[in-house]
Parts: sequence; C-alpha cells; structure tokens
Amino acid sequence: MTGNFKTLFGVSLVGSGSATPAQKITNDQLAARVETNDEWVRTRTGIRERRIIGSDESLSKLSSQAAISAIEMAGWEADTVDMVLVATSTPDDLFGIAPKIQAQLGATNAVAFDLTAACSGFLFALVTAAQYLQNGAFKRAIVIGADQLSSWMDWDDRRSCVLFGDGAGAVAIEATNNDQNALIAFRLKSDGSRGECLSVPQKKDFVDLVGPFKNQIGRFSTIQMNGQEVYKFAVREVPLLLKDVLGNCGISADSLDWLLLHQANQRILNAVADRFSIPKSKVLSNLEKYGNTSAATIPIMLDEAVRDGRIKPRDLIASSGFGAGLSWGVALFRWHGKS
Repeated sequence: MTGNFKTLFGVSLVGSGSATPAQKITNDQLAARVETNDEWVRTRTGIRERRIIGSDESLSKLSSQAAISAIEMAGWEADTVDMVLVATSTPDDLFGIAPKIQAQLGATNAVAFDLTAACSGFLFALVTAAQYLQNGAFKRAIVIGADQLSSWMDWDDRRSCVLFGDGAGAVAIEATNNDQNALIAFRLKSDGSRGECLSVPQKKDFVDLVGPFKNQIGRFSTIQMNGQEVYKFAVREVPLLLKDVLGNCGISADSLDWLLLHQANQRILNAVADRFSIPKSKVLSNLEKYGNTSAATIPIMLDEAVRDGRIKPRDLIASSGFGAGLSWGVALFRWHGKS
C-alpha cells in the first residue's frame, strides 16, 4: 500500500508524550534467572536494561499518561480530540483499551478503537489516523503505541527474554493546510506467509462442553520467535522499502535529519543506516534503556528526542516499523511542534 495521492487537508504532528514502568531490570539482574551476561546481551542487541510493568501499573494507565503529555504539548483541551487510536497487541482487555483511555483522558467527543499490527503498529496507526484528518472527517487525533510484552514472555528462554520491555508513547496530530502537510509519503506492506517467524498463537486446549461437543479455552502461548529469520527479514526489506519511498519522493538519504526505526536490535539500526551512508549521529536510538517495546518504540524515541531538543521544527524524519505479521512500513514526515 502506497500513500501518494491528493488529499483535502494536510496533517501536522504537534505534540508527543511517553511513559515507561518504574521497574528497571538490567542484564546482570536477568543473569540471576537465565544463563546470560551483560556483555553477551549488549554486543548482540545493544540492550542494557528494560522496563517491566509492576503490580501497581497497567498498560492503559501508561498509555493515558503518554497521551496526556502529548495533549499538553499540543496545547489542546481533551474534549477537542476527535479520535483516540491505540496500536497494541497486548491490551489490558481483550476487547480493547482505547475506549478506557478515551474516558481517562476526558476526550468525551472522540471515537476510540484499537489497531493490532505488533511492532509495525504505531506507524500503521499514524498513517490510519492521518487519513481521517486528510479527508476532512476529523480535525484532531491522538495516536498511541503501547505494549506489555513482558506478560507474554517465557522468562526462562534466554534467547528472547533479554529482548523485550514495556512502555507507551503518543503523538498528537491535527489537520492543517495541504501545503503544510507533514506526512510526505508512506508505504505499508504485509506478508502473512512468513507470520510464523514471530507470533503468539492460541493454545489448542479443549474441554468437554455438552455431549460429544468440546470448547476451546481462551489461552495463548508465550512469544514464539525465529530470531535469525526476523533479523534477515528486517535488514533486507526495510532498506528496500525506504529506498523506494525516498526515490518516489525525489529525496536523497543525506537530506534526512533523522532515521527513526523500530527499536528492535542495534545491529538492525546500524545495518539500515550503513546501507544509505547515514551517519550514526542521525540515527535515533534508546534501545539500551528500554529494549523492544513493540508498538511503543517509535513514539517513545520520538518524544525523547523532541523533549531534549534533538528534533526541531521542520526536521525531516524517515521512520520504519517492522515485525510480526510479518508487517513493515516506511513513512517520511516532518515534525512541526507547536509554534
């Protein structure tokens, strides 16, 4: 799917926010449970520590905190928000958490729903929300990326337990004049034939119901991942798609201000940057502090870089999400901020 078409309005990114759990677990602390060590994890992934939701926290609360920060940065009143879109694969409630967050925000006039696309989720949600604004249906939207992968982790599997963490990030976007459109281009892709490389499948547990009939119990397995195949997928497909989007827009890689990729593995970030000769100073990374927080990685990183002054108004950002599905996408956008 490609985003190159005429729209009635543009879209502007005017606020950001993020929230992470209080519990911080280092590689050395994990080594007390599984056979690993800090050097082994850091050299292979770039991760030093991760945040894990505790008993007094929840994903919906973190999401609300991130959204409130984005609304405050945008200078909005909550009741002026038209849409709350939450990208998550691990909601507190199987029926979705966006309506709960809408209520917690006081966004009484907003429609709210969830979108599931795993590690590509935030990028897919950003593009989805932008369509409502660009066609004139809505004026303001909050887009949240949030996941609690710790709940679906086999904490005795050293190959995967070192990779993931929890968190939430959000952006506030609003409709603007078409000549000020911040979402320059996007492409979204999926390949379900490779979905088993990264999944959380249902458990096939059945119990007697009545007579000869049986009923499946609603349970899921822990994260199932072929790390090598996922890595090869990311370092092959992301550069190809980014090259295509840049080429269609007539934008050179050296004109980018920032490369903002899903924070899965530092080696993937480095490989994509090297492919386009993008200096490390332009590659945004906070992987060492949080690990892979799935749909939350891009908005958390964006918020950090906005708040510490690295990302400035009008900066050109190339972003890519990639992961389970398999799904992946690229978007070119400018950060506007609030003037």
